[in-house]
Amino acid sequence: MTEKRLLQAVVTLACLVPLSVGGWSILHGPGFLGHPPVIPRDLDSHFRYISGIFFGVGIAFATCIPGIEHKGPRFRLLGALVVCGGLSRVGSLLAVGAPGGGHLFGFAMELGTVPLLMLWQWRFAQRFPSSPAPASTVGR
Repeated sequence: MTEKRLLQAVVTLACLVPLSVGGWSILHGPGFLGHPPVIPRDLDSHFRYISGIFFGVGIAFATCIPGIEHKGPRFRLLGALVVCGGLSRVGSLLAVGAPGGGHLFGFAMELGTVPLLMLWQWRFAQRFPSSPAPASTVGR
C-alpha cells in the first residue's frame, strides 16, 4: 500500500468518529452518554448543536481524502478546530475533573491523533508541487 493510500485509510477511519458519534448525538441527544434526558431544554439544544458541528467537521475532513496531498490548508484548519476543542476539554478537566472513558478517547483523538495526522499530511504534501488555483470566472 502506498503512503498516500495508507494516509487516506487512516483519515477515513478517523472520520468515522465524528460522523458516527456526531450523528448519533444529533439523533439521541445526551442520552447516548447514559444520562437521563436533559431537563433544561437549552442544554439539550446546545448539545445537539455542538454535535451537528462535530458531524460537519467529520464531513469536511472526509472531503480532504481524495487528493489529500493538495488539501493541506483545509486539513490544517479543520485540525486546528479539533485541537481547540481538545484544549477546551483541558479546561473542563481542571475545573470539574476527569470525564468518562468515551470523552477521554475524544481527548486523545483531539490532542494526539489529529495533530499527528496534521503533521503526516503536511510532510506527505511537501513532496507534491502545489497545483495552480483555477482562474476565477466571477464577473464573466
